[in-house]
Amino acid sequence: MAAPLLLVAGKATDSVTHGFLPAAARLGLDVVLLTDRPAAHAGVHDGPVVECDVSDFRAIIAAAGDPPAGIFSNSDFLQAPAALAAAYFGLPGKDWRAATRAKNKALMRRHLAALDPVFSADASQVPGDAPYPLVLKPREGVASEDVFLVRDAGELAARRADIAARRSDPLVAEEYLPGGLHTLETLGDGREMRVLGSFRTRLSPPPYFVEERLEWADPPPETPQVLAQLAALGVGFGACHTEFVVSGGRARIIEVNYRLIGDNCDFLLADLLGVPLFEQILRVHLGEPLPPAPPRPAGHAVAEWIIADRSGTLTSAPGPVELDDGPVRLAYRPQRAVGDDVAVTRTNRDYLGTVRAIGPAANDVEAAIARFGAAHDWTIT
Repeated sequence: MAAPLLLVAGKATDSVTHGFLPAAARLGLDVVLLTDRPAAHAGVHDGPVVECDVSDFRAIIAAAGDPPAGIFSNSDFLQAPAALAAAYFGLPGKDWRAATRAKNKALMRRHLAALDPVFSADASQVPGDAPYPLVLKPREGVASEDVFLVRDAGELAARRADIAARRSDPLVAEEYLPGGLHTLETLGDGREMRVLGSFRTRLSPPPYFVEERLEWADPPPETPQVLAQLAALGVGFGACHTEFVVSGGRARIIEVNYRLIGDNCDFLLADLLGVPLFEQILRVHLGEPLPPAPPRPAGHAVAEWIIADRSGTLTSAPGPVELDDGPVRLAYRPQRAVGDDVAVTRTNRDYLGTVRAIGPAANDVEAAIARFGAAHDWTIT
């Protein structure tokens, strides 16, 4: 019997359920899913689901038993333990130090200080001469949760107290970096790191930082600066989703998510590139080199989120949709179901669903998204 692929996961996500697990099946791989939330994956994976403290590399190693064919995770929180477990077995994987730097925003700033100095401090130790406005955020947070723009020391103290009442995570306060917000999507095999593409990002108004829309665009001319910073962090294996701003010819990293882009944009990226992206990522973790680069896509693509504007119960919303609207391929995937209770958080957790559209030109895509929105209702009561 062939050695299995260990897929290390926390909560169930569309990326794993509808992306990586089907990709592994298409590759003919036996998959053992290690998770600390087995009930969340019940009925999703027809292979073994093993309960395991996936935050501890020693538990992953113990659960593996015999050496597996590969170890892979697409979770922000589990990159370092998965990398350490892969290193134990001598398998291809990410450098655990790079994974740790990417996840810990204080370590990332410290490591990049020589290339791009950015004011960053423990939020409880911000000096009086700090360069306000600052961005207050959890040191290892995700999904824009508890990320706020604060304009002075009083506002910083008030936000800190509010967050402390809900969570005990360490907080950092960073210099606000103005400029146009972009993403950089990359994939590496340990020898080459390839730029897959880039999106322009539209955010909600301050003091919040909710991503409202991503629009496909050529990587900006400042992209080599971002690649140099990623190289300094040690990032170069597997998928990586990097957020950065550009202003005055200077690119500055906001955060590095050392995994594939999420919130259903991974499916948009795969469709736009026209490649089996999920399979390619798994193959890299099995030790295979990157395939030849695909040609640059000629079309236009947008991901736009339907965002809750009030708290309550979702009483009306469309189900999954895939359709052709003229030359545009449009898909909608719900992230909340009718009957779900919704509490507005001013974070990416407020998404009700994702509209993805790919077409030959921007005006075609925009018109198709507008028609879809006009034809459907999302009602919270």
